[in-house]
Amino acid sequence: MRKSQSALLNGSSSLYEEFVTPRLREIPPSGIRAFFDMAAGNNDVISLGVGEPDFATPEQVRAACIRALDRGETTYTPNSGMPELREEVSGYLRTSFGLSYEPADEILVTVGSSEAVDLALRAFIAPGDEILIPSPGYVAYAPIAYLNGGTLATVETKVEEGFKLTAEALRQAVTPRTKLLMVNFPSNPTGAVMTYEDWLPVAEVVKEHGLIVISDEIYAELTYGGRHVSIASLPGMKERTVVISGFSKAFAMTGWRVGYACGNRELLGAMLKIHQYTAMCAPVLGQIAATESLRTALPDKDRMKECFRERRSLLVEGLRSAGLSCHMPEGAFYAFASIARTGMGSEEFALKLLKEAGVAVVPGHVFGAGGEGYIRCSYAASTAKLTEALERLEGFMKVDTRKGKI
Repeated sequence: MRKSQSALLNGSSSLYEEFVTPRLREIPPSGIRAFFDMAAGNNDVISLGVGEPDFATPEQVRAACIRALDRGETTYTPNSGMPELREEVSGYLRTSFGLSYEPADEILVTVGSSEAVDLALRAFIAPGDEILIPSPGYVAYAPIAYLNGGTLATVETKVEEGFKLTAEALRQAVTPRTKLLMVNFPSNPTGAVMTYEDWLPVAEVVKEHGLIVISDEIYAELTYGGRHVSIASLPGMKERTVVISGFSKAFAMTGWRVGYACGNRELLGAMLKIHQYTAMCAPVLGQIAATESLRTALPDKDRMKECFRERRSLLVEGLRSAGLSCHMPEGAFYAFASIARTGMGSEEFALKLLKEAGVAVVPGHVFGAGGEGYIRCSYAASTAKLTEALERLEGFMKVDTRKGKI
């Protein structure tokens, strides 16, 4: 009897070790979801963990989908996405960020921006290729690259430099095996933003070493100091950059699962090949909602952004008042606060805050080694919840000070 048959009969857990690939076994579950799951179902816990807007998708967008359902629009769409949505995305990117992509073959609609990231890394990373990821950085990039056989290396960003990516740090990290740079600005978790002047020297290093760039710009609309700048807009960078974005964050459409990738038609064609054999197409109702959002909901997007701006000030000032150091994020909807003065590790602090004060945050170490000593707090929650969470945090800090632990 084969080992697997014996394991099945005996209910043994060895099936996991026998059949699950070694690389997957080595990857831990998402640290963000772990803290979210601990907070789920407990009405006394205020969650500042998951990055999800507390706004509903605008009413006219929902209404457009209801009308589509009444018409029976429940079929597949073209693999690349509905032509009208790709047309709207093309016009929106040109007007909003100065990016020019042909709807026919330079835009691919995906199942959220997460699928676009997965497609790009699967299409471009071969075993042994090295991928550079700024640290602290979003939790999903490294596992996806690793599952595809990539070798990971980080590029350190520093709070003293606003957690921006610098050419000096990038140049020091590049090796002969480096193939791809993964960037995410505005940044999750730090809220860092790159200006045109910031990108210029970075782009030169990219071109000098012949790298390809995957630029996750899902928070592009949530830039508070001016218009978002994509690295793809710099001279010589469009052809070697795949821009990824979507509707989840700025348009309050997390559950609709619609994102997109833009870039060179040959690179997009490779991603499309994988997409055809896996997802096939993004959900039709999500695509209808996204199309309507670009046609009628831009004012709603701007109103939500102003709410996030106000909440940003409230949260950062509250964190500082409680005794934590926190730089002012220039984009996204996260504050990345230092807990160095507490003497605790980020996971210890987050667990204590959850258990003793009923506030869920994400420990910084899940965003890479550069995140240790920090916590990520989302200000996508309501003003009332943010105010209550800050009051609890301040009380928690005072209690621990009295205990002599801070």
